[in-house]
Amino acid sequence: MERYIKALIKTSSALLKKQNVVGVGVGLKKCGQERTKRPAVIVFVEKKMAPGELDKNHLVPRRVEGLETDVVEIGRVRLLNSATARERPAKPGMSIGHYMVTAGTFGAVVKDAATGERLILSNNHVLANGTDGRDGLSKIGDPIYQPGVYDGGKESDQIASLYKFLPIMKSLQTNTECPLASGLTKKGNSLLKLVRPNYQLQLLKKYSGTNLIDAALARPLSPEMVRESVLGIGLVEGVTGAELNMKVQKSGRTTGITRGEVTALGATLQVDMGNAESAWFSDQVVTEMKSQGGDSGSLVLDESRRAVGLLFAGSESHTIVNRIENVMDRLGVKL
Repeated sequence: MERYIKALIKTSSALLKKQNVVGVGVGLKKCGQERTKRPAVIVFVEKKMAPGELDKNHLVPRRVEGLETDVVEIGRVRLLNSATARERPAKPGMSIGHYMVTAGTFGAVVKDAATGERLILSNNHVLANGTDGRDGLSKIGDPIYQPGVYDGGKESDQIASLYKFLPIMKSLQTNTECPLASGLTKKGNSLLKLVRPNYQLQLLKKYSGTNLIDAALARPLSPEMVRESVLGIGLVEGVTGAELNMKVQKSGRTTGITRGEVTALGATLQVDMGNAESAWFSDQVVTEMKSQGGDSGSLVLDESRRAVGLLFAGSESHTIVNRIENVMDRLGVKL
């Protein structure tokens, strides 16, 4: 499999520039509806198209670096953020969210690796409102409700405060601070108004960075307000790395307990963040486990209840997961 990972690293940039391609990874090739045992470079597309519908330069090659490819229709990958009861102590798998967010899922109780303090783990876009750290969408100390606002959560339902988050680098963001950009925009709009009075010019600043995780931590108002046992699954029994064909499960706010298999590793995907913004995420795990809006933040485990990753996005057919190793390392926590 190492050979395929190296091929993916070498060719991913060119593949991701092709029309309709939304991600790449390494997995096992499918023939019809059956998954074979043949490794392949997986190319995820929003919608499968006939060769005649695409320019020849945008066709996915049958092989890259001499290795077989497989085109998989994944649809549009989006954040799974949406709706239950208030419960104390609250458990992973239940509704939770930043006071400005609809609702997501309480992922796990983790411990600060330095202090041993018990903390709540979920996504940045669940606990920190999808912030990049500079946009004012949230700040450390903001109230976290259980259940989330969509499920009736209000001020009296505060269970925690925002403690730490990893900023999410967006692919496109309005530039309002650069004086040069502001001057150009003003002059451009003055000219544009003469010929197109109903239009407005806006300069945008592009970000080329990718994200490894969508994750944040909240500090419970008191340790007794949370439990470690995942709703409907039980206590987490350690941590393990994701593997192809691994059977995984999660307990989420919307769809409850669902199960599926890991179908791709090392994936780089473009994720729709809403509000005309998107972000690139690399080193992701792709599964065929079902999930819906509101399941974001769910802890993903194997059949032995070992943590594999943190669910944060998905499409109609696939669910995307941050590797748990990256989550723990970047946030400085342990399970």
